[in-house]
Amino acid sequence: MSNNLPLSAARVTAIDQTHRSARSVTSTLAPYSGPWTYVEAAHLLRRTMFGPTRTDINQLLALTTDQAVNALLNNTAGTPSPPLNNYSSQSSPDPNVPFGTTWINDTYTTTMNAGRKKSLQEWWICNMLGQTISLEQKMTLFWHNHFATELNSYGDARAGYKYIETIRTNALGNFRTLVTAISKDPAMLVYLNGYVNTKNAPDENYGRELQELFTVGKGPNSLYTQSDVEAAARVLTGYRITSSSMTSYFDATKHDTNPKQFSAFYNNTVINNTGNSGADELDDLITMILATNECAMYLCRRLYRFFVYYDIDSTIETNIITPMAAMLRSNNYDIKPALALLFKSEHFFDVLNQGCFIKPPVDYFVGMMRQMGVTFPDNTDLATQYYMWGYLEGWSALCAQDILNPPNVAGWPAFYQEPEYHELWINSNTLPNRTAFADLMLYTGYTRAGQKIIIDTLALTASMPTPDDPVALVDDTLALLLSLEVDQTVKDYLKSILLSGQSTNAYWTTAWSNYINNPTNTGYQTTVTSRLKPFYQYIMDLPEYQLQ
Repeated sequence: MSNNLPLSAARVTAIDQTHRSARSVTSTLAPYSGPWTYVEAAHLLRRTMFGPTRTDINQLLALTTDQAVNALLNNTAGTPSPPLNNYSSQSSPDPNVPFGTTWINDTYTTTMNAGRKKSLQEWWICNMLGQTISLEQKMTLFWHNHFATELNSYGDARAGYKYIETIRTNALGNFRTLVTAISKDPAMLVYLNGYVNTKNAPDENYGRELQELFTVGKGPNSLYTQSDVEAAARVLTGYRITSSSMTSYFDATKHDTNPKQFSAFYNNTVINNTGNSGADELDDLITMILATNECAMYLCRRLYRFFVYYDIDSTIETNIITPMAAMLRSNNYDIKPALALLFKSEHFFDVLNQGCFIKPPVDYFVGMMRQMGVTFPDNTDLATQYYMWGYLEGWSALCAQDILNPPNVAGWPAFYQEPEYHELWINSNTLPNRTAFADLMLYTGYTRAGQKIIIDTLALTASMPTPDDPVALVDDTLALLLSLEVDQTVKDYLKSILLSGQSTNAYWTTAWSNYINNPTNTGYQTTVTSRLKPFYQYIMDLPEYQLQ
């Protein structure tokens, strides 16, 4: 493929289609015993974080493969500080929450809710940007896609915050605990009508999605019936919301206490009321669902498509999904052992599973900012700080991934829609938006209230091991920014940019040394930046830059 052609959606998807046609992955979940180099460490972090930096990768290289995976699974950042009031102004103050303090415990305020919703999205982007070496943030996004709700549908920003914290605190914990908590979560109760589900007017919405999307799926072996949906809806009657505090509770007077009969798929289980309020019937329902083989299989397929690749053929179903599901069940649905089995496997590090995944928009935009070392305003200007995080989220939304607002209860189509899957992220609208943002960040940046976010090409280059060597600079930059090897013609062209078309490496070495020795000299700065900007632009215009 010629790399001097304009970047297009066809060029990006052609790489995936070529990869797919050549793909015959027979590796298993046997422990990985191959080399542990920059390539493997970067691959692990690209899939488990948003845009690993050189520091992140080098930190992992000091560990063994097992230690690196354990760090990702066990490191947590602790409870993040809550989102703040960044939205009010002198002309439109929040009547209850002073500027710079949190709104999460305030009463619902119609005039302030729009600002709070945006504050919540901005805050989540901040958490992604500031992540440590941990799987926590990526798993939070995974569960958001899995247990999808739409902030613009349920409306209340306070419920959105509780929802994010529910999935974050359980992101690497126990699936049984998480699905139980989500079933009572205020945002989900509103989104799927659970809060109006009563014994006299059972609502099937959540009972259906609990099975079809959240637990057993709708594959050929997911043989639950319409009567199971109806029975689950009856189990789930009685949950209500206190709107003033946006909390949920169980109202026994609204609960159907009659026996609930399930089909042969659930071993003809009958869930009976034991004489108490009926709230424990939810636990019985979850226990019944998780006892099916298909629940663990479905969940592991979702994890595989999110972290490895979308194509699950019969070999992968046998070699990967089935043993992962067995691990999940044998550990009572604790999520870490199954993830450890996957991330420590020869299959995960198989070369055919590297560089084959089109970056979702959040990975693209947040990852770019992290890898390029872009500095955001500090909290001395809270309004601008939050606005810049929101600016980033806005670009992601423009490219079809608006966090907290997936298009429907199934999540983003790129994670489930056959046959395109992740190719749906790239089209004639979204790809130009990606490259326009990259060009903007390289050349002019974005300025608001006198503060700017921009890729500092001088600082980025200085962070490389040997920035004065054009050959090494090309190799090191490609290793950081690309997950696939490019051919020598691409490397030669990149070096020619640094050399301004000259043939001797000294043309770059001298220019860089002049700048380093006299960093305030504007002429020296201009000489190197006039080469570095097109250098990085060319890399970010490669179709390989869209992959991870």
